[in-house]
Amino acid sequence: METSLLRSFSFLAAEISPIFLINFLATTVLVIAAALYFHFRSKSIYLIDFTCYLPPDSLRVPTSNFIEHIEISGMHDRESVDFQTKVLERSGIGAESCMPITVHEIPPYSSLKATRNETETVLFTIVKDLLSKHKINPKSIDILVSNCSLFSPTPSITSMVINKFGFRSNIKSINLSGMGCSAGILSISLAKDLLKVHKNCLALVLSMEAVTPNGYGGRMKSMLLPNILFRMGGAAILLSNRKQEKRIAKYELQHLVRTHIGSDDEAYQSVFQQPDEAGHVGVLLSRALLRVATKALRSNMSELGPLVLPYSVQLRYAWSVICKKLWFLPSEKGIYVPNFKKAIEHFCIHAGGRAVIDGIEDSLKLHKEDGEASRMTLHRFGNTSSSSIWYELCYLEAKGRLKKGNRVWQIAFGSGFKCNSAIWKCISDIDPTKRNAWSDSIHFYPTQTDTLN
Repeated sequence: METSLLRSFSFLAAEISPIFLINFLATTVLVIAAALYFHFRSKSIYLIDFTCYLPPDSLRVPTSNFIEHIEISGMHDRESVDFQTKVLERSGIGAESCMPITVHEIPPYSSLKATRNETETVLFTIVKDLLSKHKINPKSIDILVSNCSLFSPTPSITSMVINKFGFRSNIKSINLSGMGCSAGILSISLAKDLLKVHKNCLALVLSMEAVTPNGYGGRMKSMLLPNILFRMGGAAILLSNRKQEKRIAKYELQHLVRTHIGSDDEAYQSVFQQPDEAGHVGVLLSRALLRVATKALRSNMSELGPLVLPYSVQLRYAWSVICKKLWFLPSEKGIYVPNFKKAIEHFCIHAGGRAVIDGIEDSLKLHKEDGEASRMTLHRFGNTSSSSIWYELCYLEAKGRLKKGNRVWQIAFGSGFKCNSAIWKCISDIDPTKRNAWSDSIHFYPTQTDTLN
C-alpha cells in the first residue's frame, strides 16, 4: 500500500513542472498576505455629523452686565472687579456669549442640582437634535463617551443621557473627567479605539464643561481668569465604522496624535485646581501657560509632521536640525518651522483665549485668516472648553469654506499638560445653508474689530 502511494506521488511530482510550483507558491503567499492585510488593516472611522449647543439669547452676558453682576454680588473687592473688567474688555469675547441661568442670579447659585440642570440642558438638547436630524433610534447607539472635566456626578453623565433617551442595556458607556479642555479629542481617541475593536458600530461622543459650580470668589488674579474666559456650550459627535455610512458621512478621521508633558513640573502646574489662602477653590492659570502650550505643541508636531507633511518639507526640517547641532546654534535659532499649510487647508485652534490663539499662530507661522474660526468662536461663544474646536469646525461649515478633499486640523490643549491633534478629511460636499449653531449670526462674522488685528 505504502509503495503504491509513493509511486503515485512520484508520478505527480514528475508531471508538475518547477514553474507551476513556483507560480502556485507565489499565488498562495499573495492570497495569505492579502487575507492578513484585510483582516488586520486599520478600519476607517467616519464622522457622520455633529451638533453644537446654541444657548438662548436670554442667557447672554454682555461686558456691562458681567461687570455690574460681579459688583452687585459683593463676591469681589474693588481691585478684583477692576482686574476682571480690564481683562474682559481685552479678552476678545463678545456680547453674545452665554452663561447658565444660575450664574445670572445674585449671588450665583452653584448647587449640585443647578449643575445637573445645566448639564442636562446642554447635553439633552444636542443629543436630541443630532439623533432626530438623522432619524437615529437611540437604541442603535453602541458606544457612548462623555467628557466634562470639573463635574463628575453619581450617577455619571453618561448614565443621565442613557436614562433620558432609553439607550439599550448593553451599550458601552464611558465618562471622562478631570482631563481639561483637550478632553474632546481624548473622547474621540477612546471612541476610535473602541470602534477599531467592535465591528459595525455607532459611537456618540459628548463634550462639554459645566460652568455653574466653578466660579471663583477669591482675589488671586491667576484664578480669576477662568471667571472671565469660560462660557456655556457643548457638542455631540456621531461616529461610525460602517462602510455603508461613508456615503452620508461628512469627514473621515485620518490621524490622531496625543502628547502629554505632565512629567515636567512647570507644565503639570500650569493649569491647577486648588484652594487659595482664604480657602476659595478655583482653577489657576499660570503665567507659564503659553510657554507650556508652545512646548506641548512642538512635541505634538514632531509626531504629526511625518504623518501629513510632504517629504520635501520633512527633509528641510531635518536638515535645519542637523545644522543647528553642527554649528551649536542657540535655542530655536536656525530651526525651520514646517509649513503645515502645504498639507492642511483649515485650522481649528482651541479658543482658550486671545493669547493662546496668537501664540499658536506664531508657532505654526500661520496667517490671521487661518485663526479666524478660533477668534470668532471665542468672540461669539467664549471658551467652551473641550467643545470649542467643534464650534470652530461648525463656523467653517457655515461659511462654506470646507470643500471635498480638504483637511482640517483640530488642536486642543488641556491641563496635565496635554496637546492633542485630530486630522479630518472632508469626504462630502458640505451644505453651508443647513442650520447649525452659527446660522443665525454667521453673516455678522468675521467681526470688524480688533479681534482680527
